Amino acid sequence: MFRVPGCVFACSAVRVRVFRGACSRGPGSRVPRSAFRVREVGSKFKINKGLMVNRKFVFLLGFVVLLIAGCGKKSQSVKDSVILGDTIALTYAEGFAIIENSDYKTLVVYDPWRSRTVLAKYYLVDDDSVDVPVDGMKVKVPIESLAVTAVTQIEFINLLEEIEKISGVCSPELIYNPKVRNNYQAGKIVNLGDVFNMNLEKTLLLNPDMVMMSFFKQDDPYSKRVLQAGVPVVYNNEWMESSLLARAEWIKFFGVFFDKTKKADSIFNFVAARYESVKERALAVQQKPKVLTGSNFRGTWYMPGGKSFMAQLYHDAGADYLYIDDDSKGSLPLQVEAVLKDFADADVWLNCDFATLSELVQADEKHALFQPVQTGKVYNFNKRMLKSGANDYWESAVVRPDLLLADVIAVLHPDLLPNYELIYTERLK
Repeated sequence: MFRVPGCVFACSAVRVRVFRGACSRGPGSRVPRSAFRVREVGSKFKINKGLMVNRKFVFLLGFVVLLIAGCGKKSQSVKDSVILGDTIALTYAEGFAIIENSDYKTLVVYDPWRSRTVLAKYYLVDDDSVDVPVDGMKVKVPIESLAVTAVTQIEFINLLEEIEKISGVCSPELIYNPKVRNNYQAGKIVNLGDVFNMNLEKTLLLNPDMVMMSFFKQDDPYSKRVLQAGVPVVYNNEWMESSLLARAEWIKFFGVFFDKTKKADSIFNFVAARYESVKERALAVQQKPKVLTGSNFRGTWYMPGGKSFMAQLYHDAGADYLYIDDDSKGSLPLQVEAVLKDFADADVWLNCDFATLSELVQADEKHALFQPVQTGKVYNFNKRMLKSGANDYWESAVVRPDLLLADVIAVLHPDLLPNYELIYTERLK
């Protein structure tokens, strides 16, 4: 069981709170992290890998920083820690870091709500006898089994060709991946129940090498029960990244658990190159169609904030999206009347969660007032949805944003991708 030890000088133990990512939805580029041999991350002090440094000075620096870290703080800030080793560069993702050490790898997961604050540390070893620091969980790699709690996690494992190691899932009816569905039907995978009320007895009997979960800032009694039961938990927060490529880069996070770092790098580099290539073509287009997105839910219309990965998708596809300059990462709750005022003349309606235009208008007569409904340019992301509600948009599109971007570009700028067959996107009939 992962435990966060108390700070030195008898300070209170850190209280860990988690959120189980829902199986149905699973809930900009950045400068790559430089490789440092010794550094105080988040401060101005850095020691480059090739710099000769007095060993006594480095020791004293580490001692002072660790001393400061024990002053009663309830979470461990990166600013207050020394990371030894070579940091593996990440191009887009900000939610985790991988540090190469001589005998093990350190995987750091950051708290998505507290900037650059460490949520958890995992020390990955290929030999259980290797000594690791006590401020994290030791994980023997490659892992042989794991339970997943969100469908967004599945395609990462699939592309790494490790799908057979999934031994437990939540709400299997909401899973699209045919291999996982077949294994579940064959009795090779255990149904651990609803993600917010997991069956602890089944989880303990399953005894996976780890359970992969999402973390949420609010209190979650179900996650507490999992932790208290002694189940090893690994936090995965890819859904909190601000761009599609940042989410996709979490395949490197998965790669370290399966000891497939090079394969993960190769897959991501391929996806990123394709994404950037088609994005460049779309951004060069002068005419940018005005996009309406989302749906009206009981009088409130939810649209993606300007810093969300969906807003970034529309921007990269060469769309004119009204809220692209908004600073929110989450959804913007809007009144229907306000949406009508700003989007009645939109050229295209994307991510509309209806199957037909008639259903859309029946749900609310105001929908007929939008231009895309009148011209028939309304699209959903449900082309690969099963009758059970399982949708591959929530699985493979997370790891293959290049395909999702191509879909949206084909809708907005069909001349750029002639004869392109949509993968996730479907026009409402």
